[in-house]
Amino acid sequence: MRPVRVAWTFLRLGAINELQYRLNFFVAAFQSLLAVAVALVVLRLVYSHTTELNGWSEPELMCVLGIQILLGGVIRAAIQPNMERIVDEVRDGKLDHALTKPEDSQLLVSVREFRIWRTVDVISGGAVLGVGLARLEASVGAGEALSFAGLLLVGGVLIYCFWLVLATGAFWIVHMWFLAELFEGVYATGRWPIGIYPGWLRYSLTWLIPIGFAITVPAEAVTSRLEWTTPLLALAFAAALFLVTRWFWRFGLRRYSGASA
Repeated sequence: MRPVRVAWTFLRLGAINELQYRLNFFVAAFQSLLAVAVALVVLRLVYSHTTELNGWSEPELMCVLGIQILLGGVIRAAIQPNMERIVDEVRDGKLDHALTKPEDSQLLVSVREFRIWRTVDVISGGAVLGVGLARLEASVGAGEALSFAGLLLVGGVLIYCFWLVLATGAFWIVHMWFLAELFEGVYATGRWPIGIYPGWLRYSLTWLIPIGFAITVPAEAVTSRLEWTTPLLALAFAAALFLVTRWFWRFGLRRYSGASA
């Protein structure tokens, strides 16, 4: 329970800090609503010319879009700020402040930042998902709901591991300022099921950049399209990637010389 208490402490501190600038809420809300409106217009344009896209109906694609926006809110609120801070502190030699604390270094660097206003995307994504589910012909049972929640958590772990691997690269490549732009460009592909992409891109978005596991698989769960082997594969992949990421973080720390170098 100690890691949970540490994370909760930083979450409260981050929320208190962000609440000092409440105007940012309206800015974040406007950005989120604009992004959702544009995405829905594009989706409507696509389905004005067809009734399905690679077997996915419009309500099912709306579920995919909702999950992509929702998970994006979690990433921008809790994962991306911490990873960008790692890159900045490695470059400036300020990572010592975290490494000298009597706590696991990976845990500390992963929970220090929390941008509460970015959770607006979580709300808007949840609303889009809810509308998509309401328009589905079949109802969502308890099994589908539990599978969705579990797979969404697994997807969050996979995205966290991917981000941490990129951020750890700062120990070798100092100028990693392009990470956010790179990730945003790739993450936008998650608005569509990975099955619509060519084979090489579908493979890349599943195993190299786990967008498929993070977004499409939870959408398959909530729309009753999930095969029973997929959750096992996703869970095994998340466990393996987490162990590799933890090893890579410790390996990268050996390259860090600190501010005194």
